[in-house]
Amino acid sequence: MARKNKRVILENLEVIDAGAKGKAVAKAEDGRIVFINNAVPGDIVNVQTTKKRKGFFEGSAISFSKYSEKRVEPICPHFGTCGGCKWQNMGYEHQLFYKHKEVEQNLKRIGKIELPEFEPILGSEKQYFYRNKMEFSFSDSKWLTLDQIRSGEVIENRNALGFHIPGMWDKILDLDKCFLQADPSNAIRDFVKEKAEELNLTFFNTRNQEGFLRTLMIRTSSTQEVMVLIQFYYEDKENRELLLKAIAEEFPQITSLLYVINSKGNDTIYDQEIGLFYGRDHIFEEMEGLKFKINAKSFYQTNSEQAYELYKITRDFAGLSGNELVYDLYTGTGTIAQFVAKKAKKVVGVEAVPDAIEAAKENALLNKIDNAEFYVGDMKKVFNEEFINTHGKPDVVITDPPRDGMHADVVQQLLNLEAQRIVYVSCNSATQARDLALLDEKYRVIKVQPVDMFPQTHHVENVVLLEKR
Repeated sequence: MARKNKRVILENLEVIDAGAKGKAVAKAEDGRIVFINNAVPGDIVNVQTTKKRKGFFEGSAISFSKYSEKRVEPICPHFGTCGGCKWQNMGYEHQLFYKHKEVEQNLKRIGKIELPEFEPILGSEKQYFYRNKMEFSFSDSKWLTLDQIRSGEVIENRNALGFHIPGMWDKILDLDKCFLQADPSNAIRDFVKEKAEELNLTFFNTRNQEGFLRTLMIRTSSTQEVMVLIQFYYEDKENRELLLKAIAEEFPQITSLLYVINSKGNDTIYDQEIGLFYGRDHIFEEMEGLKFKINAKSFYQTNSEQAYELYKITRDFAGLSGNELVYDLYTGTGTIAQFVAKKAKKVVGVEAVPDAIEAAKENALLNKIDNAEFYVGDMKKVFNEEFINTHGKPDVVITDPPRDGMHADVVQQLLNLEAQRIVYVSCNSATQARDLALLDEKYRVIKVQPVDMFPQTHHVENVVLLEKR
């Protein structure tokens, strides 16, 4: 039986915190927590609830009695509709405060272990235009804002190229300007939309599964290279080439111009063949003289400059002298492994995704690194006694798992292994805290360093150094 949500208005609530998923936090008169979509700590608001549960409400601020001193004016015209950059209305120093606080609270409340004093969170030098990869979707039925609906204006052209509205898989917000990726990103997106309409190309309709143009991906790099990939629903060689040729002529700085013909129900490209129209099929990232070949399917940290800071902290925490055997678990394309290799005797990287390991091996060859080896396998299965007997017992383990953290079997193997040091890099301090509690049996936490990779959002990375007791 469906749960009924009786909507109520909660008046004059003082916003006291910023919580999980970027929501502001207040308390109702009955003591229940109220999670608010569009407020900042220090605001005093009236809230229209959208969800009611035993222990909490969810809702949106519908009026403000007082605006917080932590507020700033958002610079993006799409703020509040887009769903990204949810903290753009809060000063950056306050964003850092709440990110640091979240990490500290998670490690203390969930981990319940002895902790050192935390290092101050490392902020990002760039607060806008920091992403190196963006993906935009085409739609023939763009999302209309409240202002557009209220205007009564008849909008005949409903084509859009932009982002999905949160929680709505078939609605796309048409973008005027995005502040996440540096030029020429906005210029390329605007040109592609304009040219597609000039050529009378049809934009995709997700609900009906029809239309020619599906998605646009733009990757940029610290070496000033640019990759553009257009995804088409079906092949139409003449029109495809007309559009791609126009892009190549308008933006001669594009290094890699690619396309995909994808008639699947979803628009993921990882099982698709990538076509090369112009240039080469990859671009390069560079870090401390190391080059990393990035193709259309590669994973690479989306904030290149802050990734460099994160890796330096990881290497520093590892405390390498040149004599250590290092295991790099969840190595991805081996970026961290290669970054620390010159200060280690040997690095062994393990990753479940075969394509990522192929990229890691290729990049190691490119960088003339001969003391790093990479292996494919499901971590909880491959990281076993046989693996350790084959490769040796490590002095240092670096682990950078996905948001879910490490599988319990992996944690147990780390306990069995008893490496002298573990450096745990995490994008989710809640699951990291859970794993630290399990490791506490044989390890103590020596250092904690939060790192802000994604300004204007609630996301935060955290690096922890553990040493064997």
